[in-house]
Amino acid sequence: MAFSPSASELALVVATLRSAGCVFAEDEARLLASAASTSDDLAAMTNRRASGLPLEQVVGWAEFCGLRIVVSPGVFVPRRRSEFLVREATKLGRAMATAANRSQEAQTHYVVLDMCCGSGAIGVALAAALGGAELHAVDVDPVAVACARRNLAAVGEVYEGNLYEPLPSALHGRIDLLVANAPYVPTDEIHLMPAEARLHEPRVALDGGPDGVEIHRRVAAGALDWLSPRGRLLIETSEGQAPLTTEAVTHSGLTAEVVTDRDWAAAVVIGSRP
Repeated sequence: MAFSPSASELALVVATLRSAGCVFAEDEARLLASAASTSDDLAAMTNRRASGLPLEQVVGWAEFCGLRIVVSPGVFVPRRRSEFLVREATKLGRAMATAANRSQEAQTHYVVLDMCCGSGAIGVALAAALGGAELHAVDVDPVAVACARRNLAAVGEVYEGNLYEPLPSALHGRIDLLVANAPYVPTDEIHLMPAEARLHEPRVALDGGPDGVEIHRRVAAGALDWLSPRGRLLIETSEGQAPLTTEAVTHSGLTAEVVTDRDWAAAVVIGSRP
C-alpha cells in the first residue's frame, strides 16, 4: 500500500517548508509526500528541502517537457526555460524531415548531440519530441554523466570528458542537431544566484567564465567539424549575452540567428553552415 501522510503530518511539512522560505510550500509538500515511503522518510526529505537542497534533488526527479527526468544530488537541475531550446531544435528537426521527404532522401533519421548534458534532460526531451533519434550526450562532470546514463539508458550514449574530446570519431560530420546548455553565468555573478543553485549544483555547470560566454566560444569553435551538411548548432544563452554568443558562433564560420522567448527570458543562438 502506498504511503499517505496524515493531515497533521502534511500540515507540519507545509509549516516547515514555509518557515524555510519555500514560496510554494503546499505544492512542494504534496510532491514530497508522493515521493516518501514512510513518515520517517517524509520527515527526512522535508528537512533536506528546508536546509536548501533543490526540490528536484530531494525527490529524485524533475518534470521537463512533460517527461520525468532523474536528477541525482549534486547534478544541475534542468530549468523550464531550457524547454525553449528543445522547442526550437524540434522545429528545425521537423523542417529537416520535411526537406528530406521532398527530395525523397532515404535517410531521414536524426543524429543529436546534447553538449554539457547534465542530467541529459534536453537530449531525451528532443529525441522524444522528434519521435526518435540517434542520441549522444557528453559532460565533463562524472556525477552528471552517471545521472545522464540512467536517463539515456534505453535511448542513447553518454560520454565523459571535456566537450568534443571523448566523442567517437565516427560522429564527425554526422550531427544534425547539436544542442548546448553550456554554463553561461559570468564568474563574478555566481554569488547572486539562489542559494540552492550556488550551494548544491556543481560550479562547472554554472560558471561561464569572465563574461559568461567562454564555454560557448569553445563549443562554437569545434562545431563545424561535427555538424552534418544540414546540421544546426543551438546554444542557450541570455538575452543580454546573446550578442557575445552570436559573435562566438559567427567567428567559428557559421551564420547565426537569435531567437527569444520573453515569457521565460530565454534566448537561443542558432548556427548554420554558410
